[in-house]
Amino acid sequence: MKSEAERGHEKIAWARAHMPVHARIRERFERERPFAGHLIGAALHLEAKTANLILTLRAGGAEMYVIGSNPLSTQDEITAALSETDGITVSARHGESLEEHAASIDRLLDASPTLIVEDGGEVIGRIVERGIERLPRLIGICAETTTGVEQLRELERAGKLPIPAIAVNDARMKYLLDNRYGTGQSTWDAIMRSTNLLVAGKTVLIIGYGWVGRGLALRARGLGARVVVAELDPIKSVEALMEGHDVASLNEGIAQADIVLTATGKPGVVGKEALERVKDGAILANAGHFGYEIDKEALDEMSVENREARPGVRAYRLADGRTIYLLGEGELVNLSVADGHPAEIMDISFALQALSLEYLARNGATLSPRVYPVPEEIDTQVARTVLSVR
Repeated sequence: MKSEAERGHEKIAWARAHMPVHARIRERFERERPFAGHLIGAALHLEAKTANLILTLRAGGAEMYVIGSNPLSTQDEITAALSETDGITVSARHGESLEEHAASIDRLLDASPTLIVEDGGEVIGRIVERGIERLPRLIGICAETTTGVEQLRELERAGKLPIPAIAVNDARMKYLLDNRYGTGQSTWDAIMRSTNLLVAGKTVLIIGYGWVGRGLALRARGLGARVVVAELDPIKSVEALMEGHDVASLNEGIAQADIVLTATGKPGVVGKEALERVKDGAILANAGHFGYEIDKEALDEMSVENREARPGVRAYRLADGRTIYLLGEGELVNLSVADGHPAEIMDISFALQALSLEYLARNGATLSPRVYPVPEEIDTQVARTVLSVR
C-alpha cells in the first residue's frame, strides 16, 4: 500500500504535468535563484497545484514555512509530500481546530519571514494585531483572493497597513480566468461529485454576481439549470438579466431554488430569515473563501436532527419537516469536498503569485506600505506565456 507521501507526490506530479506556464518560471528561478536568502511564509489551500507553487519558490532559493488557509481544504497527502522536501516546513493538517490554525499562523510569523503569500487575509490581520516591529525582516505580502484583498484595502483605508502588498486577485489574468472559469467549473464539479444528482432542470440561486458569481451562473446554465441571481448592486443585477438569468431578491429566490450558492465574501448572507424560506430538499453550498456566508449556527438551532447523508453532505431536518442539505460544512465547497480549480487555471494564478513575489523581493524595500496592483508587465508576460504554450 502506498504511503500518504507517495500519494501526495503522485498528485503533485499530475498537476505539474498540466502547468506549463509555471514550469517555465520554475526553470528560470532554478537558474537565477531570486529568493536566495529569503524565508517565504505561505498560508494557502494546501492541495496539489499549491504544492507546485511552493516547490517553485523553493527552487528559486527560498526557505518555505507553509500553513493551510482553511482546515477543510488541507490535503494531508500533500502536506506529507511537501514535508519530505528539504527547506520546507509545514504546519497544517486536515480538520485542524480554530485554535490549532491560529497557533500555526503565530508559528509562521515567529519564523520571521521576509515575504508572505496568503489567501484570506488572516495572516495580515494577525501581523497588525501583533505589531510590525516584531517582524523586522518582512518586506511585503501578496494576496490571492477577493477576501484577502478586501482585508488589505480595509487596512489601507484605516491607515493600518504596515507593509507593501500586491493585490494578485485584481490582476486581469486572475479575475477574468480564475474567478470565472476556475471557480465556475470546480464548484459544480464539487456539487455533482458530492451529491451524484442531476443539475439539468433544477433552479439554481446564485447569491452575488461578481466574477465568481458570473462563472457559477455560466456553468449552471451550461448544465441545463434555470439560473436566478440575487445581487444588491442594481448594475450587476441588470448585467445578470442581460446575460439571460432571472433576477430576484434573496428571499424570493431562495424559496424556489433547488441549489443555493453563496459567492459574496460576506458573513451571514443566508441567515435565519432566508433559511426559513428554503424549500424542502434544497442543497446549500458556499463558493466564498470563508465558511461564514451560510449561518450554520442558525441552521443548527432550527434543526431537530442533523446527520451525514453522504461524505461531505450533511442533512438538517427542521421542526416543520423540511430537510436542507449543506455541502462541505459550509466551507469553500470546491476544496472542502473536491480538488479545487483545474490545474490549467491555477497554472496562471500561481504564475502571477510567483512573479509578484519576485517583484517584491527585488523592489519591496523601496515601496511604501499600500496596496499595489500586479505590475502590467507581469500580467502581460503571463498572458503571452499562456499563448505560447497552447
